[in-house]
Amino acid sequence: MWILKYRAGRWLAQQLLNFNAKRYKKSKISAPTRSSQTSSDAAMNNPAEGISMSDLNKVFDEMKSRFNSGAAAGMDVVFQYQIDDGEPYHVTIANDSCVVAQGEHDEPSVTLSMDTQTLQEVISGETDGMQAFMTGRIRADGDIMLATRLTALFPVA
Repeated sequence: MWILKYRAGRWLAQQLLNFNAKRYKKSKISAPTRSSQTSSDAAMNNPAEGISMSDLNKVFDEMKSRFNSGAAAGMDVVFQYQIDDGEPYHVTIANDSCVVAQGEHDEPSVTLSMDTQTLQEVISGETDGMQAFMTGRIRADGDIMLATRLTALFPVA
């Protein structure tokens, strides 16, 4: 998108994404709960119940297994994942390799914030990451153009 090449365009995009993120959070809070939800669905939608660490580990292990080192040539970046209803993770890509670690990185290149359900849907290919970003389900801070390279770095099988 050519508009993101300009400072004003990036600022505008960030403001729109923040607005959409607030709107999305508000719609999730006011959405009625269904009694037919399974216990895993309820855990996904209720941050108080949360998701187990092993489930998040599986999601990030799946991501790492799909790493495309060819698309990472010359990259030295850190993707920080702030999981609203789970623990933070960061993915470091350097020297054509990928390292996934739990916790926050001191200097991430880009920070992506989302809930566990969105992360799982994007990793599985059920939801397009760009679409989730544009609708506010994923919020980004930092070099948001790096986020556009995630589909090439971690292609869906």
